[in-house]
Formats: sequence, structure tokens, C-alpha cells
Amino acid sequence: MLVEIITKEDLQLFRRQLLEDLRQLLGSRQTQAQKQVLKSAEVRKLLKISPATLQTLRINGTLPFAKIGGTIYYRYEDIERLMDGKEARP
Repeated sequence: MLVEIITKEDLQLFRRQLLEDLRQLLGSRQTQAQKQVLKSAEVRKLLKISPATLQTLRINGTLPFAKIGGTIYYRYEDIERLMDGKEARP
């Protein structure tokens, strides 16, 4: 039977590594989590398309949207589906 002794320094090193890994994971997801809904200008920039192309995507139902007041909003998950080539859900 093999016995390993874990020192306080070993635990502190493990803690630092674990915290760093968690920061990296959360940092990459935080950007997406913060922006669940995008405005038209953000969508155009993300997809690198013109206002007319974005309007066409709205008209033909390719990209679902919601209009509140005079502002049009898009769900980030619908944009991801569009970029993946999958159909967006209504």
C-alpha cells in the first residue's frame, strides 16, 4: 500500500491552480452570459453583415427578433444557431 503525505504547501498550490482554472472558465463564459440579448448594430458587427442583410434575415424568418419601442433585439442563442447553420426556433 502506497502512502502519500500531502503538505499544507501542496494544498495551497492545488487551491491556486483550481482558482486560476475557474477564473479562466468563468471569464470565457462571462462575456456570453452578460450579453443574452443583442441590438441590431451588435448583430451586424458580429455577423459582419449590412443593415439590409439583417433586415432580410428578419423578413424571411431566418433570425427571430423582438421589437420593443423602436429598438429591435435578438437572442444570442438564435445568432449562434444561425452561425452554426442550424434553423433558429420561433
